[in-house]
Amino acid sequence: MATREPTYETTVRSTRWPLTRAAPAMRAALRIGAGLLFMQHGAQKLLGWFGGFGPEGGTAPLISLMGLAGFLELVGGLMIVVGLLTRPVAVLLAIEMLAAFLIAHLPQGGVPMQNGGELPLLYALVWAYLAAAGPGPASVDQALDRRRGSG
Repeated sequence: MATREPTYETTVRSTRWPLTRAAPAMRAALRIGAGLLFMQHGAQKLLGWFGGFGPEGGTAPLISLMGLAGFLELVGGLMIVVGLLTRPVAVLLAIEMLAAFLIAHLPQGGVPMQNGGELPLLYALVWAYLAAAGPGPASVDQALDRRRGSG
């Protein structure tokens, strides 16, 4: 008789730490909060909101590196908020944030605190976590999985 590997959910339920039961809800809160904050960066670049983009507060051309970044941040952030295709979108956004760090921040010095790269690296870690852990509750992905009978 083979023993089954414990799942994340059974481990969460069996742990004595009092906040452990809140882990799925906190994963959803992290997903939604980070997605909403990320969308603001895209809205700034594409729509000129929140002071706009560049020294004059304008918008980035859609067909440019910053336009692509703005699109990924606005649309990808929205997909993360609703939990639609969370894992592949999170992978794409993590890659975008690593590229942002390498292209825009690393040339200004190797230490993130000095080159302003803490935020893209933090977002990359959040997106990597969601790519591995999935969206959690209150997501379109979870609803679709349940509907298919796999969740």
